[in-house]
Amino acid sequence: MFQFFVEPHQVGTEKITITGPDVNHIKNVLRMKPGTKVRISNKEDKDYICHITELSDEEIIAVIDDVDTAGTELPADIVLFQGLPKGDKMETVIQKNVELGVKRIVPVAMSRSIVKLDAKKAKAKVERWQRIAESAAKQSKRMIIPEISPVATFKEAIDEMADMDIILFPYENAEGMTDTRAAIETINKGDRVAIFIGPEGGFEPEEVSKATEAGAKVISLGKRILRTETAGMALMSMIMYRLED
Repeated sequence: MFQFFVEPHQVGTEKITITGPDVNHIKNVLRMKPGTKVRISNKEDKDYICHITELSDEEIIAVIDDVDTAGTELPADIVLFQGLPKGDKMETVIQKNVELGVKRIVPVAMSRSIVKLDAKKAKAKVERWQRIAESAAKQSKRMIIPEISPVATFKEAIDEMADMDIILFPYENAEGMTDTRAAIETINKGDRVAIFIGPEGGFEPEEVSKATEAGAKVISLGKRILRTETAGMALMSMIMYRLED
């Protein structure tokens, strides 16, 4: 069953109206017909199981058959602060971490980030990354579309994490999984959790110091050195295991 997103005002008491780019996708790419079952989220707290009744060039009308309020979201708000990687690795980071339940991703320009983006390039990249997040949210049946924030500096990221309940900072020089297990076990439903992942070259010692001064818990992800695009996924998997029923 395909998943689509609408704004809350598009949801009526008995039917939902789909507009925008999804109309062409449903009608001309997927070639759906009246009677086709679809899953539609209001981007907030409800998923609707519907069947399509009308298709036009401007809108799709779907009648509501059932409502799912339990949803698919993790019971905690996870924000991934990802050091800018090179190439198209950020696309993989976004796709896979959205599938695993992250709520927001903040690209961070760190000292060892190879990629340097000017304002124009950064804006275009974020727009593309947001489309990838939406596609991944549809595929994984998320209730929300995770936000891709504008590219931040390391200082801006540190300032933002002050509002978080728990800050996890995987670092290649950390030893043993004891602290990692203890940190994961402190995460509870309803918590706001920040994850910091470095770029290909890792963190500068000064960045580690600033993070720990701000309350970050330095942890290990095991004896093997993980690629930057793998590290966040590994930690998200641990958090998912901890939180999901």
